Amino acid sequence: MAGSSRLCVTNQKGGVGKTTVAINVAGALNRLGRDVLFVDLDPQGNATEGLGLLEAYDAEYPTLLDGFLEAGDVPIDDLIYAHAEMDVLASNIEMNAAEASLLQEVGGETRLASMLEEVDDDYDYVVVDCPPHLGMITDNALYAARNLVIPALAESTSKRSLELLFDYVSALERDHGIRIDTRALVVNRIENTNEAEAMLEWFGEALPDVPNYEVRKRVALQRAFAAGTSIFRTDERVDMCDIFLEIAETIDQHDTENEVPA
Repeated sequence: MAGSSRLCVTNQKGGVGKTTVAINVAGALNRLGRDVLFVDLDPQGNATEGLGLLEAYDAEYPTLLDGFLEAGDVPIDDLIYAHAEMDVLASNIEMNAAEASLLQEVGGETRLASMLEEVDDDYDYVVVDCPPHLGMITDNALYAARNLVIPALAESTSKRSLELLFDYVSALERDHGIRIDTRALVVNRIENTNEAEAMLEWFGEALPDVPNYEVRKRVALQRAFAAGTSIFRTDERVDMCDIFLEIAETIDQHDTENEVPA
């Protein structure tokens, strides 16, 4: 695969299990033998914690925010941490100042794309985990990745959150003359309720051209997060491994078939 394919995992609605989806999609791609860079853009650092890298969250200069603000002066290699399944561009407590700082920068929404160009040939995939809100940080992820993976809950509130997200993405496309493709909708934490079943049907009707995946609520996903890994590095076998592998295989097959010859 020439250069890296990039995936932005986002939904501005909180509590949808966005970080769990991002980590396990990355873990599934790694299980397929792909080299993965995981980027944690959430100032809360949930993915950094969920990958066992708490020391990175409290690290001093240079940090992820320094990489954003000192374009070209802070090599991205100095910000990457090793993990058993993937390399990690970890979040840092200083990222809490990122929104305000990037608003003052010319081209502030393009900084991540510039950083990733330095390592474009080092990875097959870059998976970017976003904060649970829209703004300059998420703009960076969307602009850099151009491919969207949406975690959502099987609840009626998801209808409005998806509408807002797609409106936002459309505006960003117009502003920058780019195209952002929706690669997967991951319906997460599904429980056996009438509302959930109705929403699963609605997702299929509302997004007929987007592959939908159903991730059932499993304690094993929480245990893997606590252990600092994806579910593919734990000892227990869980049925949701097959779902995340299906997501990764579909994405990987599409990218391989659409690869431009060198």
